[in-house]
Amino acid sequence: MLDTRLHTFLVLCETMNYTRAAEQLCITQPAVTHHVHFLEDHYGCRLFSYEGKTLRLTDAGLRLRELARSLAYNCDQVEQRMAAPEAVSLRVGATKTIGEYVIAPQVQRFLQAHPTARFSLLVENTQILLRELEGGRLDFALVEGFFDQEKYAAKMYRQEAFLGVCAPTHRFAGRAVPFDELVRERLLVREAGSGTRAVFEQALRRRSRTLRSFPSLACISDFAMIKTLVRDGVGVSFLYAAVVERELAAGTLAQFTLEGEPLSGAFHFVCLKDNQFADAWTDWME
Repeated sequence: MLDTRLHTFLVLCETMNYTRAAEQLCITQPAVTHHVHFLEDHYGCRLFSYEGKTLRLTDAGLRLRELARSLAYNCDQVEQRMAAPEAVSLRVGATKTIGEYVIAPQVQRFLQAHPTARFSLLVENTQILLRELEGGRLDFALVEGFFDQEKYAAKMYRQEAFLGVCAPTHRFAGRAVPFDELVRERLLVREAGSGTRAVFEQALRRRSRTLRSFPSLACISDFAMIKTLVRDGVGVSFLYAAVVERELAAGTLAQFTLEGEPLSGAFHFVCLKDNQFADAWTDWME
């Protein structure tokens, strides 16, 4: 059972507002203040400070938030397992590439092995999944792209090729394309916060470039729409191999590479640090 004062602290970390925290907890604002002061006295440090009228976490507050999140998750798991020790429950998050194109066999195997399990799969971009993980609303997430590995327990799932794709009749098809030639094409990219976009932006930074280098840029969150537009010659894109495997095999899309080193990205299993139940979730991926 999580200490009430730590629960109050975590809610205040989410809202960063004493009034909203009190409303969410159904207690008074002075009670929220009292809980925070108790923790500050207990740990001998300030947890929050104000910059003007904006509430900020101190360095000590950031450390406690990280530790308390893991503690809250583990306490919740203990409560659930003690209440229903035979019940199986799993809340998974996956980025769109992984959720839509990679892990269907694992989901199928899990559901067949556990016919009465409570299972949920949230498919969203990396930033949203990490927020849900930190809030204790996911048991683990499978993410692509870049994240702060100091904040989470992470395990490599697999490395995936990252490809340039174009229409089969496009002049890029089958070529290694110089960057100066690439920027003359309309580029179709995923939304900010997606792992797919982050991997491409990292490749641009290694070349001292950004997305602003492209005069014609379209941001589209849906993979199916991107692939349709590429197929019809509206633009070119960069996607993980798993996303375009069928289209490349069928010849409805063609592959090209960006001149220089080949591009790839990593898929990671991610959970909160000190997750006492992580082995069960990593076993699910094997």
